[in-house]
Amino acid sequence: MPFSRTLSALFAVGLSVVLAGGAWAQSTTPLTDGEVRKMDPKTQTITLAHGPIQNLDMPAMTMVFKVSTPALLSQVKVGDKVKFRAEMPNGALTVTAIALAK
Repeated sequence: MPFSRTLSALFAVGLSVVLAGGAWAQSTTPLTDGEVRKMDPKTQTITLAHGPIQNLDMPAMTMVFKVSTPALLSQVKVGDKVKFRAEMPNGALTVTAIALAK
């Protein structure tokens, strides 16, 4: 039994490291400048004119993104200058954080 207890403890530690690593990676993803062009709460999408998105190796353009949570759409309005974080969870371009630019 000591081996299975040790194995369980190692698994728990490993899982903690993986979960902490994911949170760290997300928080260090650079923010991108953008301007809100359109929002659609029904489809949970936002259209942004944006500068280069470094972490996705994407040039400046205007495009539609999914939002990770509908609450993000309530933080901005059309015409707002914003800073946002875009990532590709499950292969879909998604805004995971957004705030008014200062």
